[in-house]
Amino acid sequence: MSIEVMNETVWNIDAKIFSDLGMWVLQQMKVSTHSDLSITFVDPEPIACLHERWMNLEGPTDVMSFPMDELTPGSDEKVSEGMLGDLVICPWVAQQQALAAGHSTMEEMLLLTIHGILHLLGYDHTTPEEEKQMFGLQRQLMLTF
Repeated sequence: MSIEVMNETVWNIDAKIFSDLGMWVLQQMKVSTHSDLSITFVDPEPIACLHERWMNLEGPTDVMSFPMDELTPGSDEKVSEGMLGDLVICPWVAQQQALAAGHSTMEEMLLLTIHGILHLLGYDHTTPEEEKQMFGLQRQLMLTF
């Protein structure tokens, strides 16, 4: 499994922590060790451009997910294999959300990484049922990492 972590910001990002988290989440979700993932930390301006281009929404956002091979969670008998995709995370937005939620920016960025990976695996939160399932899984993964 290849997890590439890139930091295009002035923030001090420990790539190993995010790589380890990505690897752990993919193992928990039964995604093949031959799958690839990239995580890029960017400033508000680049993520705002991506947000407008792909979501038609103005302004920076916290995390964006760009799936490649549309992998889904596997099972004990069968694991998903391929190029999972790319995550783009904005530490500045994460910091604002962390302040509002009452936890650290690091916790928020870890949560956003899990959130983004779940999106790459096909989870969404457009309906109340989907939101309950995705956010419950996200919380469980965060608490057990």
